[in-house]
Amino acid sequence: QLEDSGGGLVQAGASLRLSCAASERTFSSYSIGWFRQAPGKEREFVGFIGWRAINTNFADSVKDRFTISRDNARNAVTLQMNDLKPEDTAVYYCKAVNYGYWGQGTQVTVSS
Repeated sequence: QLEDSGGGLVQAGASLRLSCAASERTFSSYSIGWFRQAPGKEREFVGFIGWRAINTNFADSVKDRFTISRDNARNAVTLQMNDLKPEDTAVYYCKAVNYGYWGQGTQVTVSS
């Protein structure tokens, strides 16, 4: 029910924009969290945007580099990632945190 996309292979310092989208008309009621999982590590929180886009918060490791926005008319949430670092390499997932739905994940690889 959620589709995340936009991952890829980039060099350190580059930017990527990930998208989380859904076809449901109820998307505007979804509070969306972004999470990531690196090989051999547990899935960790990256950022969050409330369903009204009033509240956002981020993990300390990304809060000066990543932003989240949403366009409910397009049923999409965007995770803008700037100044990427090799330690940002992971599979990124979006989640409708108030419904429990997960996206399938999109791979982000940052080379040094």
